[in-house]
Amino acid sequence: MSTYTLPAALAEIVDDFQALTEPDRLQLLLEFSRGLPELPERLKDHPELLEQVVECQSPLFLTIESEKNPDGARKYRLFFKAPQEAPTTRGFAGVLHEGLDGLTAEEILAVPDDMPELLGLTRAITPLRMRGMTAMLGRIKRKVAAASRLEH
Repeated sequence: MSTYTLPAALAEIVDDFQALTEPDRLQLLLEFSRGLPELPERLKDHPELLEQVVECQSPLFLTIESEKNPDGARKYRLFFKAPQEAPTTRGFAGVLHEGLDGLTAEEILAVPDDMPELLGLTRAITPLRMRGMTAMLGRIKRKVAAASRLEH
């Protein structure tokens, strides 16, 4: 699969990973871990608004919100909560946040389920962690699909 089927921001991230050696890819994942935004205040004290991705080895919680663009199109905002001591999980959440936040349902739902494999981390990260990454993407896609059905 090539990156041209990905939304522009996500394709750029995948290209960045693919341009690096494996040890450098892990470093880049750590950078995404450090760049994951904190939850906004309105979500911090309301864990019931977040859904746990149980397939992740580390506790990872996420939620989505939709908002209308001035042109009337709906875009989706992604929010993640993951502990600082889980850099792999946080890093992948950071990749998804940077690559998918603010996109339409169509753009998010078009992302291939095996996108995590495009990062070139399958030899550096355990299969269990890779499954967690794939589950995170799947959960986002399911939530966006459900939300977009409700809004139409």
